Amino acid sequence: MSEALIWLVVGIALLGIEVFTGTFVLVMLGGGALASAAAAGFLGTPTVANAAIFAVVSVLLLAGVRPALRRRLHPPALNTGHSPVGATALVVARVDRDGGQIKIDGELWSARALEHERVFEPGERVTVLQLSGVTAVVSHEM
Repeated sequence: MSEALIWLVVGIALLGIEVFTGTFVLVMLGGGALASAAAAGFLGTPTVANAAIFAVVSVLLLAGVRPALRRRLHPPALNTGHSPVGATALVVARVDRDGGQIKIDGELWSARALEHERVFEPGERVTVLQLSGVTAVVSHEM
């Protein structure tokens, strides 16, 4: 079996295995192997040169393409840094253990009371103690 064919099989195998990992590492190594296969097949480069081509192309792909690909396919979650925890809020619609609505800095939030027996009427001030998903859990103003 020729060296070009071996590099080609290794490259295709790495690309195939990448489907199961999703890390974008094996696809970059597969790109390096395919570059070595092309060099061996079309240019007739020696084994040492093919190994060097594999290493250089793989490192370039890992350092240059992989981060951009990961950012594109897995964008970071937005974190505005404006957590309402600890904020004082105005009750807009009655808040009890089942739900209600509060206003924090002009924004409306779903809310529920921390203490199940507690009820807050519109106009009262409460403090946001924690978030439960997108619902503010509130208690009396501290």
